[in-house]
Amino acid sequence: MAAGQPPSQPLLSPYQMGRFALSHRVVLAPMTRQRSYNNIPQPHAALYYSQRTTQGGLLISEATEVSGTAQVYPDTPGIWTQEQKNAWIPIVHAVHDKGGIFFCQIWHVGGVASGGFEPKDDTVISPSDQLVAQETLIHHFRCAARHALEAGFDGVEIHAGHGYILELLLKDSTNNHKNECGGNLKNGCSFIFEVVEAIVQEIGADRVGIRLAPFATYAGFSIKNPETFGLYMAEALNKYGILYAHFVEPSPNKRVGPPNSLLAFRKAFKGTFIACGGYSKDDGNKAVAEGYTDLVAFGKYFLANPDLPKRFELGAPLNRYNRDTFYIRDPVVGYTDYPFLDTLDP
Repeated sequence: MAAGQPPSQPLLSPYQMGRFALSHRVVLAPMTRQRSYNNIPQPHAALYYSQRTTQGGLLISEATEVSGTAQVYPDTPGIWTQEQKNAWIPIVHAVHDKGGIFFCQIWHVGGVASGGFEPKDDTVISPSDQLVAQETLIHHFRCAARHALEAGFDGVEIHAGHGYILELLLKDSTNNHKNECGGNLKNGCSFIFEVVEAIVQEIGADRVGIRLAPFATYAGFSIKNPETFGLYMAEALNKYGILYAHFVEPSPNKRVGPPNSLLAFRKAFKGTFIACGGYSKDDGNKAVAEGYTDLVAFGKYFLANPDLPKRFELGAPLNRYNRDTFYIRDPVVGYTDYPFLDTLDP
């Protein structure tokens, strides 16, 4: 594409996301990879992320634990210790060296945790009538956000979906609170806002995003009125002036909501809007062109195609992803061995 020539695809058009000048709207979605042995980010992650980096491209890291009580899967990274923070530094540098913008997704799994990965002197933190861990959790999220910026990340994405601790407090099947964190939608969402506010105070609203998945069902958790919840969150988050909201579409195979289910949320939220969930190139171009979203996050396709924006630009075929290698521990297979266009046989 010649310099100054407008892109033929809306997905490849530039976008100003707060202080960050994006060269295109194709975002690397956060994807759990389970290659961080003993919760320490590994050197091979620098290659993995840099492979998927373009000048002015936005990447969101795999979910990263905020404390030793936060884990549910083996070999997922943390950012609560100095060692973990230091291990992230060269990984972030590898992305920045290629001109990318890198956000760290931070999470705590809460009641989804199996209890098998936490330190022996800790217990799984999940909703309870006592709420004894509320201040501790907020502190963990605040510290994780600070550590992320100290490691060089450009910002953080708060993971508040898929049945993990922040969403768990408002799930109909789990929230039994009768106090300030339960009983109705406003109260059920209050803890999410406390975490958002704490992180905004710590690192600034212009470096904070949030991920929400109102329609998702995970580990038996569901939201009774996802449209009401999503709209409430989109409107209420404006108070904090955060950079972006990242919403997950209903499953394309098990659609819960109506067509254009995220549109009301997009209209209500005043910051950058990111949509994710089963998008193809054509779907993404249509969504951006119609103003349904500002950016589109791609998971499996970006995993299997480290040069995904280039393939979109050229109309090139995509590599197929291999589900069998999504969560294995190998530092190469299913991780850094997907071929680029220029490495394919003619």
